[in-house]
Amino acid sequence: MNKKAILEVCAFHIDSCIIAEQEGAYRVELCDNPIEGGTTPGYGTIRRVREKISIKLYPILRPRSGNYFYSDEEFEILKYDIKMCRELGCDGISVGIQTVNSTIDKERFKRVVEWAGPMGVTCNRVFDCAPDPFIALEDIIECGCERVLTSGQKSAAPDAGELLSKLVKQAGDRISIMPGAGVKSSNLAKLREECGATEYHSSARVMAPNPVTFINKEVSDYGNVYIADAAEVRAMIKILKG
Repeated sequence: MNKKAILEVCAFHIDSCIIAEQEGAYRVELCDNPIEGGTTPGYGTIRRVREKISIKLYPILRPRSGNYFYSDEEFEILKYDIKMCRELGCDGISVGIQTVNSTIDKERFKRVVEWAGPMGVTCNRVFDCAPDPFIALEDIIECGCERVLTSGQKSAAPDAGELLSKLVKQAGDRISIMPGAGVKSSNLAKLREECGATEYHSSARVMAPNPVTFINKEVSDYGNVYIADAAEVRAMIKILKG
């Protein structure tokens, strides 16, 4: 396979964004809350990242964890967050909206794409919640998205090579299929061979050491900080360059 492919780094920290650019990633999906699958990052984070990197920046817009079936109030929050991203100079957004039966909410998604213009729109892993991936793909194309981030409806994309290959063929030149979740340098070449996608998504994350000199072990809500492993990003870029 000679055609070059690109890597999007899912970043939960500004340092990950900087590493992504330094190591040759094409795009960053900026998120908060890695344990909850990613939620909307704050204004200050988006602004500072935009100031620090020149590669494409797509914040995830997800007002909470859980499902993608949003109330009217949550949908209004999305509208304001889209406006924020456009004003801060983001290149696009990553977002997903579903109906109560988990199909793609085409009516609302079309409005999101309209609000986002001229930014691009990635359909995030709401796709993996849909009961029929082939119908969902056509719905997302109809909504005007430019790519679908998907694990192939498995926990990890490398376990879904067969379905991802079918989706790539169905998509053709109409939309990009971007496998993500569990993608690492150790499985990327095999996944690429199986599915033939030209975009891949990985956090390449490792737990950052805690630099503070005293930790109260009776407190359980410290959490952890995750940053991208530069060597892992570099290894994946090398694979994708063929």
